[in-house]
Amino acid sequence: MLKVGLLGAGRIGRVHAQAISAHPRSRLCAVSDAVPEAAADLADAHGAKVRNSDEIIADSDIDAILIATPTDTHSDLIEAATSLGKAVLCEKPVDLDLQRAIACQVNVAIHGLPVMIGFNRRFDPSFSAIKTAANAGEIGKTELLSITSFDPAPPPVSYIKVSGGLFRDMMIHDFDMANYLMGDVPTVISAVGSSIIDAEIGHAGDVDTAVVTMTYADGRIAVIKNSRRAAYGYDQRVEMLGSEGLLQAQNMLENTMVKSTADGVIGAKPTYFFLERYMPAYQAEWAAFVEAALSGAKVPVTLEDGVAALAMAEAATRSVQSGGPVRMDEILKPVAK
Repeated sequence: MLKVGLLGAGRIGRVHAQAISAHPRSRLCAVSDAVPEAAADLADAHGAKVRNSDEIIADSDIDAILIATPTDTHSDLIEAATSLGKAVLCEKPVDLDLQRAIACQVNVAIHGLPVMIGFNRRFDPSFSAIKTAANAGEIGKTELLSITSFDPAPPPVSYIKVSGGLFRDMMIHDFDMANYLMGDVPTVISAVGSSIIDAEIGHAGDVDTAVVTMTYADGRIAVIKNSRRAAYGYDQRVEMLGSEGLLQAQNMLENTMVKSTADGVIGAKPTYFFLERYMPAYQAEWAAFVEAALSGAKVPVTLEDGVAALAMAEAATRSVQSGGPVRMDEILKPVAK
């Protein structure tokens, strides 16, 4: 039985608490949050205790720490938990600052403990099926990948100001998905971005609409499209073109009914947001972490994966700022030192 401490009782913390409690080999023992009432409500719901983060990390009876706190705390908490012998599952991204994330990667490596980054979409059944089919050669050699990720509505500008920006906060999931499906990190990234949905997002220094093109060493290409607003719901699609065919993961719909009449054909909208769309992926992600933590096996999404996705977000940000392509070897130079 994996005894778990949860740091963070916000929306994503509640999602993780459900996954922890539902798994037969893990138990939620303690919860912390900057808002005591939120921690108390979540702890009461799952039979856990309310404690502060330092106490949870220091408790020798706690085996693993799940970090669902604000991003600027992630690296410090990962280092603190691993230094005291805890396995860690940390929500993305590793940090807002790439150099701090790289330092965390170096500091944590000496402990040899499982540290998994929460790119839950790798565990989505549709996306993992594309990965399996591509690896099996079912469409020949992969040539072009297209990832569409549109949110139903933008978050409050107050969130935008502390999020690290669209590339670090939203598209980082898609950067990791590209790495997962293509099996490699691109060599060159080119990005364009605009604030056309909400002028206040632009005033906060961010974009709300962006397209990124990635080129790989062997000539393959991947394209990511992000928007903070899709009036019809949460649009999550992947398309992979190969030399012998095409693989597609379509949207999950609110229902599968289709009405066909003389007036036309009408179907349901996509599910509204990530909680409805990705709950099975969160549960599968947690199951994979439990297995790794209890068996000592390598986690399926590593701290190195988290740093790679963050480096791609940094490259995209610089590309928008400069108006030109950015080479990944320039961004990741510090890793080689």
